[in-house]
Amino acid sequence: MHKITAAITAVGGHVPKDILTNSDLEKMVDTTNEWILTRTGIKERHILREPGKATSDMAVAAIQQMLDKRGIDASEIDLLIMATITGDLIFPATANIVCDKLGAKNAWGYDLAAACSSFLYALQTGAQFIQSGTYKKVVVCGVDKMSAIIDYTDRNTCIIFGDGGGAVLLEPNFEGLGIQNAILKSDGSGREFLYQKSGGSLRPPTIETVTNREHFVYQEGKTVFKFAVTNMADVSKQIMEQNSLTSEDVNWLLAHQANKRIIDYTAETMGLPTEKVLMNIEKYGNTTSGTLPLLFWDFENKFKKGDNLILATFGGGFTWGSMYIKWAY
Repeated sequence: MHKITAAITAVGGHVPKDILTNSDLEKMVDTTNEWILTRTGIKERHILREPGKATSDMAVAAIQQMLDKRGIDASEIDLLIMATITGDLIFPATANIVCDKLGAKNAWGYDLAAACSSFLYALQTGAQFIQSGTYKKVVVCGVDKMSAIIDYTDRNTCIIFGDGGGAVLLEPNFEGLGIQNAILKSDGSGREFLYQKSGGSLRPPTIETVTNREHFVYQEGKTVFKFAVTNMADVSKQIMEQNSLTSEDVNWLLAHQANKRIIDYTAETMGLPTEKVLMNIEKYGNTTSGTLPLLFWDFENKFKKGDNLILATFGGGFTWGSMYIKWAY
């Protein structure tokens, strides 16, 4: 019997209709379109403004689109892994809410939170259920409503983040296609440089924490940039070496869309020309768990069966990693 690999067989994506441009931000904080574009590569980001709508609603839209493309019903899903740091509620898991809204009555699910690395961590986790033969259809969804935890008076963070995300379906493959290898890393000593100060069990919500605006993303930009540049590039080069891949062998780089300069440096370290580097940061900004699935969604028509894809990510915590995928369709 041939070895089972976990292959992506369908993708879906969703972003809210409302757009926040750099020009809009110029009216809100002390910044300029040129400053944002030069330092991040971002032109605009989508924001979920509809009352009563949350992360689960964007996830449902992305997954339903994916199911329609694959021609299957939600009842066929075995497992949903929800990659997010902005779940609808502290509990229950947003995966449970999404399954209910979708009508995925035969699925169980859970949330996985690793900041911007959440989707890659979830993809590797989901692959294990396929490779072991336990399940036939595993959905991995990465979506965040970052606008819910962004301080729009803080120019260090509000220019970066947007809302949205996507989903992929993992199914068994017997041709050697799909997920080949992954290297995942974390270093908790970096937690003080990019995090949400309050809202958890360490500092539960109080009048003081709300007044001090501690329920928003806090970032020491220069420190995070330094760690991200080095680690995302290093782990991407490492996965190429582990799998004996040259820059000619790699067809596409899908890197976390946090900052164009970080993506450029990663590609340079890997020896990849710009035409092999996929970017949509200018349209969406950093959607945290949503950047990698949104790249799949935007550029699906570029991929050919057997293409070698390298995924790379870096997130708060710190978390980072890289994955090697052979495209299956």
